[in-house]
Amino acid sequence: MARKWIYSSRVEGHASRQAHADMPEGTYEREMSKEGFFGPAAFLHHKRPPTGWVDFDGPLQPRAFDLTKLNIAETSPWGAASVLYNAACDVRFWKLDRAMDTLVRNGDGDQLLFIHRGAGSLFSDFGHLTYEQGDYIVLPRGTMWRLAPSSETAVLMVEATNTHYTLPEKGLVGPHAVFDPAMLDVPAMDEAFRAQQADQDHEWTVEVKKRGEVSRITYPFNPLDAVGWHGELHPVRINVKHIRPLMSHRYHLPPSAHTTFLSDRFVVCTFAPRPFETDPGALKVPFFHNNDDYDEVLFYHAGDFFSRDNIDAGMMTFHPSGFTHGPHPKALNNMLEQKKPATDEYAVMIDTRDPLEVGEGAASVENVDYVNSWKPKAAE
Repeated sequence: MARKWIYSSRVEGHASRQAHADMPEGTYEREMSKEGFFGPAAFLHHKRPPTGWVDFDGPLQPRAFDLTKLNIAETSPWGAASVLYNAACDVRFWKLDRAMDTLVRNGDGDQLLFIHRGAGSLFSDFGHLTYEQGDYIVLPRGTMWRLAPSSETAVLMVEATNTHYTLPEKGLVGPHAVFDPAMLDVPAMDEAFRAQQADQDHEWTVEVKKRGEVSRITYPFNPLDAVGWHGELHPVRINVKHIRPLMSHRYHLPPSAHTTFLSDRFVVCTFAPRPFETDPGALKVPFFHNNDDYDEVLFYHAGDFFSRDNIDAGMMTFHPSGFTHGPHPKALNNMLEQKKPATDEYAVMIDTRDPLEVGEGAASVENVDYVNSWKPKAAE
């Protein structure tokens, strides 16, 4: 049912009339909105940063995890511990240093692989697909597959539990903005695929995950023996370097402008290098905002993460819904003027409509001091 929001847009007191620009001098803007960044919003101007807390106790604490320390290399993705999860998604971090000796199939939902490190080949029902650092690979539910790394591989895996991934509607900018669907690569039944059939025609086990449990089905042959296929349902691959982010030189766009994939109860966004805003009055760092409707997760892939201190590649931050957050104190020094012309960061954001639980793997590599990184002393 379409919503008719209850509001009367107005300006009260000493305030800007344009969001994220021309703020009253010496103030800090905070956005409070419905449905993430898609619904009606209020923009409040504060004398002090809304994250200037001196103590923060309770389950809403922002958290950070160094996933590079998480687990030893596993030959099966189902051996990697869950990092964050709820009924609609399951986030894992998986390391692999040799070719998988089993095949796997996810019966619980579509699987998104983000290649944080490494390179190699993916073999599936649909053929052969190479992969490299920065690749997204979407595997429809039921796809049988395995990885054969040519270098040690680390993968952020995001399962769309009991549902699927789609592309976002791009509205006024048209379907070819951000990335053209023609940039999506598909597997090929090439010589490498035919060779794996001939060279590995021995007993194979397929590990099928369904309802969170793994069943093992053994065949006396290699079941990746298809000779052809056609249709609209198949794996796809796109690299982050092929994503061309939406930009405005006069206005700091919200994270929703960078949506890459949609699921029913969460979104996956990509932050890619882009020029900073050049309008003198425009905000040039992420704005303070209440994330009251979505849990926010950021996986830091590569580059200089300009709004965060002491965050390195391979780390993940988790901001549960219900409190105000935004850039770290040092980043606020560049709120209206940046020292370089563009960002150079790559990061994957996962925003979930339902609360996430922290898996035991993530809890074991947590930086418990992360909540203190917003304290005023951090700006000294």
